[in-house]
Amino acid sequence: MHIVVTGGSGKLGGAVVERLLGSGHQVTNVDSRPAPSSDARFLKVDLTDYGQVVEALTGIDDAYDSVDAVVHLAAIPAPGLTGNAATFGNNVPSTFHVFQAAKLAGIRKVVWASSETVLGLPFDDAPAYVPVDEAVAEPNSTYSLGKLVEETMAAQFCRWDPDLSMVGLRFSNVMLVEDYADFAGYTADQRRFNLWSYIDARDAAQAVELALAYEPHGVEVFVIASPDVVPHVPVEQLLADRFGDVPHTRELGEYESPLSIDKARDLLGYDPQHSWRDHA
Repeated sequence: MHIVVTGGSGKLGGAVVERLLGSGHQVTNVDSRPAPSSDARFLKVDLTDYGQVVEALTGIDDAYDSVDAVVHLAAIPAPGLTGNAATFGNNVPSTFHVFQAAKLAGIRKVVWASSETVLGLPFDDAPAYVPVDEAVAEPNSTYSLGKLVEETMAAQFCRWDPDLSMVGLRFSNVMLVEDYADFAGYTADQRRFNLWSYIDARDAAQAVELALAYEPHGVEVFVIASPDVVPHVPVEQLLADRFGDVPHTRELGEYESPLSIDKARDLLGYDPQHSWRDHA
């Protein structure tokens, strides 16, 4: 396929672009800046400008004539990096532009980055239950509110067009191999904000590729995290020390993340292969 990846120069985007190229896809990286090193075509686009997004998804002179699928990763990536209104005003309109331009272009497959923040981060209070799954939608920041708005938009786009397939991936905190050097020094409290979870960028890229191959139409949302926690402390001890007694919908493994990847395993075939413990 010819796949447009927005934000392909970023931390997650770079891993996604390389994975898709490795699988034989043609990839165009749509971003505000090129990647340091990549064989993907680069296209400089301002996603807040709808006209530029339409052109990126319908064809560019001397570049390409059509697009088969879109992976939308570009965004201000977290709360607290700029003002709340600026975060919302960048992320939500940009996502609408991608969704609307894809619809205009007749693109039937859209995968986009939602966020674990929708699950209730920074978890100042105990989660209602663990493992936390896709049924939870409790945004506690303007950034996460925007992500929930994007999920709602996707549901309506799919209602309008029953042939559309849109997959939202609620990624946990994305890590590269070089990030793991810091893990041994983290305290439990430092990583409590997302229930001690993370996602290896290579496994996140696997989830994107699986989402592109996901066949059912309509909208679907998945939590994407690594199966283990950051501290080398049993998860039940982490939960008890921070929150006391937390209801369980099932038993957790000794170091299992309290963010559920059961749905992604079952429906996408998601099978994470990388752990920080492999690099400890």
